[in-house]
Amino acid sequence: MQASTINRRMFLHGSLLAAGAWAVPGATARGQDATDDAQPTTFQLACMTLPYSQFPLQRALNGIKSAGYKYVAWGTSHREQPGDKKRTPVMAHDAAPKSARELGKRCRDLGLDPVMMFSTIYPEHNDALSIFTSRIKQAQAAGIEQVLTFGHTRGGNRKLWVERFKKLGPVAADHNVMVVIKQHGGDTGTGEACMKIAMDVDHPNVKVNFDAGNVMDYLNLDPIPDINKCAKWVRSFCIKDHRNWPRDQDCGPGYGEIDHYRLLEPVAKTGLTIPLCFENIFKPVVPRPTKPEGVDWLARRARDYIQTVAEGLGAKVA
Repeated sequence: MQASTINRRMFLHGSLLAAGAWAVPGATARGQDATDDAQPTTFQLACMTLPYSQFPLQRALNGIKSAGYKYVAWGTSHREQPGDKKRTPVMAHDAAPKSARELGKRCRDLGLDPVMMFSTIYPEHNDALSIFTSRIKQAQAAGIEQVLTFGHTRGGNRKLWVERFKKLGPVAADHNVMVVIKQHGGDTGTGEACMKIAMDVDHPNVKVNFDAGNVMDYLNLDPIPDINKCAKWVRSFCIKDHRNWPRDQDCGPGYGEIDHYRLLEPVAKTGLTIPLCFENIFKPVVPRPTKPEGVDWLARRARDYIQTVAEGLGAKVA
């Protein structure tokens, strides 16, 4: 896709239409109702441990704190020793809630409040109900409010998704946790598609996470019109950017072609608390850092950039 095919100026009309959508009651990340009086959103800027996956988890947490974050999102796995061929899961899916509670305390002792963790499986997985239930219990034990999931890039079994999320919604509610679905190609490649699944599930603890980079990467679509279609269902973001030239590549926010002002504008005046979880913070085209200090610098740069955007939109930043 050429950059000229993305006409961001078409955004304005759609964003004005979306601005009133928050009058419709809906659960927030904290289980509250959305407000209808244009109160500023509170964006929680959280770095995922994922950009530090080549380094030990403790180094990731230390680096995220040193980069100025108050919030963290648990990634999937880390190399705990130099030269390790296999990575160690941040939290195994069958780990006891006690382990998650201990890791949550470990984060808070550093001054980092964990806000999100990955399910690490697709909703159509044979053991999805039991593993999701385990993740929900882990999240509650750790004081994490959102469990993130997404589908296979080839597409999933939509009917099965709805059936399973209808069962998982009450489980999540019982444990004060929200399951959020993000875009990952296939038939759940857009926020609108994820929204329609959440609408069919019709439970306040099943909502949408928006990943603009994935919308542009997998489907080659401008994510700005998409966010305007689903904004009232969005309860968190996976922050990443994307470039189509000179290389088709995900990258850190502000390094790509996505206009983050227009991306966050539809959710900047909701009265909600919405985590913005930094999934990709890297420079495009050039090699990634080989030392953790290089990742620290990128984490701080990404945070500063998105904080500038959020404040420019009149939102609160935590």
